[in-house]
Amino acid sequence: MEHVQNLCHQYAHIVNGKPKIEQGICTVEIGRNLHVTIQGRESKSALPAGMTFESLDSQGNALNLAEVVVLQEELPNFVYALAINGLIVSAIHNHWIFTNPTILYVHIQSVEPPLSFARKFAEAFSVLRH
Repeated sequence: MEHVQNLCHQYAHIVNGKPKIEQGICTVEIGRNLHVTIQGRESKSALPAGMTFESLDSQGNALNLAEVVVLQEELPNFVYALAINGLIVSAIHNHWIFTNPTILYVHIQSVEPPLSFARKFAEAFSVLRH
């Protein structure tokens, strides 16, 4: 378990996030500083950016998952950056209607060493407005 804790802290450090480990799952929250309204009301809870790894095997590979809210105009560059890093974009969709500006949710996945995923994800995440 100590190995997973160290790995989780390194994973979070690469993306400047906050790590948490629960039941062997490393979860990292990443901040997005966006001003978004839903039905004219400000929302901070609708702005997730985070990643996880779990099911670490003896070869050091894990299931890596991420979800990031993006502005509609950020989507092409972000998806391109994910693709050139060899990451799977498993879904792009909205969660909410009547948002201003329009926001979309991008889901990413891979099976590989967690730190490799974190570096690839961080490179793609850097194209987003912060």
